[in-house]
Amino acid sequence: MIIVGIMLEGRILSHWIERREKKLILHILSKEQWLAAQDKGMYTPPSLNTTGFVHCSTSEQIVEVANSLFRGQTGLVLLVIDPKKVSANVVFEDPYNLGSLFPHIYGPLNLDAVVEIMEFPPQKDGSFALPQKMNAYS
Repeated sequence: MIIVGIMLEGRILSHWIERREKKLILHILSKEQWLAAQDKGMYTPPSLNTTGFVHCSTSEQIVEVANSLFRGQTGLVLLVIDPKKVSANVVFEDPYNLGSLFPHIYGPLNLDAVVEIMEFPPQKDGSFALPQKMNAYS
């Protein structure tokens, strides 16, 4: 089930919706974290303990997130996730009042929801660009 959270007068109102279109979500992590997730059989980043969810982005958001939080970092991969296959609840919300709804996974990520893993290197100047392979999912 996918939930969309709407902020109204400082409160998040969650609406359950069923999404019929194929809108994939993305998550950035290190290759080492991905290998550990494969060994464990699920992905449980530290954010599950600190914020209670796995931070994700849409394809429209991922470059800005990468440039803000991962600029210049190497050894990263991009998980392409089908939210309809995620066992935990996926919530689209704006908890930081940024004016954009971000997808969050409220529980461990089951690995069978990951439809592709892409290398995600920075460009020469340290910034990121959407991988060409993402065009196949548009």
